Amino acid sequence: MRSVRSVRSVSALALALAALGLPGASAVAAPTAPAARPAAAVAPAPATVSVTGAGSASAAPDMAVLTAGIEVTRPTAHKALTEQSAAAEALLAAARAAGVDERDIRTENLSLSAVYRNRDGDPDQYEATGPRGEGELFIGHRATQMFSLVIRDVEKTGAVVRAVADAPGDASRIHSVAFDVQHPEELRARARSSAYEDARSKAAQYARLSGRGLGRLLSLEESDGGRPRPVPVPVSSFSKESVPVAPGRIRDEVSVTAVYELR
Repeated sequence: MRSVRSVRSVSALALALAALGLPGASAVAAPTAPAARPAAAVAPAPATVSVTGAGSASAAPDMAVLTAGIEVTRPTAHKALTEQSAAAEALLAAARAAGVDERDIRTENLSLSAVYRNRDGDPDQYEATGPRGEGELFIGHRATQMFSLVIRDVEKTGAVVRAVADAPGDASRIHSVAFDVQHPEELRARARSSAYEDARSKAAQYARLSGRGLGRLLSLEESDGGRPRPVPVPVSSFSKESVPVAPGRIRDEVSVTAVYELR
């Protein structure tokens, strides 16, 4: 509003001077509008190259996870639970004696269920999942308990397996052994470095092929592949006499997508 009023005041003054015939009327003029600024030039988008890099790393496992448990089927629930508890105590005592630390022993499952069999003579037993049918014969109760045992000295894996298999007698169940590394982040860091170098090498090659130089890194995205997977060893691979184990190697893989500027 102030600028409009200023223009009007200057115009009125010029008219008054012209009417009186006084000099200087032509010297009074309305202010000129500011000159338009030239449009800023828009820089062209830089040429880029997008590549995917893959990397991997492996290491010898330095720990094992043994999954073992107890299974007892008896005519009554009380007897099944009593014998299951005694067998579980024997298993745990054997694990501790074999070198498994208390903090590395964990109960994974504990259950008690009724067991039936078909009256047609089928010897297969099964746990009840619903109301008892007319053609079913009650067998008893099955008590189970499952433990995971972390063995931090891989060389002792076979000895621990043998100990927890023998101590509870026929109630013992060995389900699996999986080898792993205690510090997977170190393995992941090595795989990540390998993936990055692979991506940069590919980008540099594309830059040379296009007659350009490789510029700065614009973006980098890692695909989440999860943590290194343990190596499972099936129960059938264990010898009843010596329980040998073959740890193998733990492998981790990483992939990244990188975008570089071309100069």
